[in-house]
Amino acid sequence: MIITKITGLDPHQQYYIAMDIIPVDNKRYRYVYHSSKWMVAGNADSPVPPRVYIHPDSPASGETWMRQVVSFDKLKLTNNELDDQGHIILHSMHKYQPRVHVILKECGDDLSPVRAIPVGEGTRTFAFPETVFTTVTAYQNQQITRLKIDRNPFAKGFRDSGRNRMGLEALVESYAFWRPSLRTLTFEDIPGMGKQGKFTEQWSSSPETPN
Repeated sequence: MIITKITGLDPHQQYYIAMDIIPVDNKRYRYVYHSSKWMVAGNADSPVPPRVYIHPDSPASGETWMRQVVSFDKLKLTNNELDDQGHIILHSMHKYQPRVHVILKECGDDLSPVRAIPVGEGTRTFAFPETVFTTVTAYQNQQITRLKIDRNPFAKGFRDSGRNRMGLEALVESYAFWRPSLRTLTFEDIPGMGKQGKFTEQWSSSPETPN
């Protein structure tokens, strides 16, 4: 989940906030258990239809966006290329970069979940390298698998009653509350945005992000 804090907007202007997710490279990956590393496994699969997630509060005034954090917790991913639910379509075992877009309303009136983000002076795009992730349909890290089973009240049949609970608590401490520091980006003046506008981003996730 990505949570953002945006400042420097014109309080009286209307803006769209949107996100898309683009491939980092043209490679497909596999997880090597003995070294706990991702390795290149071949060329990327054929590109999927592009999708854009438009924040449901859009459009809203700059004042509205600046007085709240902007959360993308409703965004959903799928590897189903026939999806008709508006989910963002991604290939499994590929690396992706989320991008957040701030778009002046008059530049985004044609904004659509199935169209490219408009480019021009009224659009600013932000991407942070720490938000890059690899898509999976199953957990590739067995410690994460064990952690999820132990924390799932409906997975009693998978649990070993003799397991050392201290080991579990250590996993929780290591993974469940992992967060990097905040990042702040300044950008040049565009219509409706101040010269010292700031966009602060926080990436909240486990080190491996499933599909």
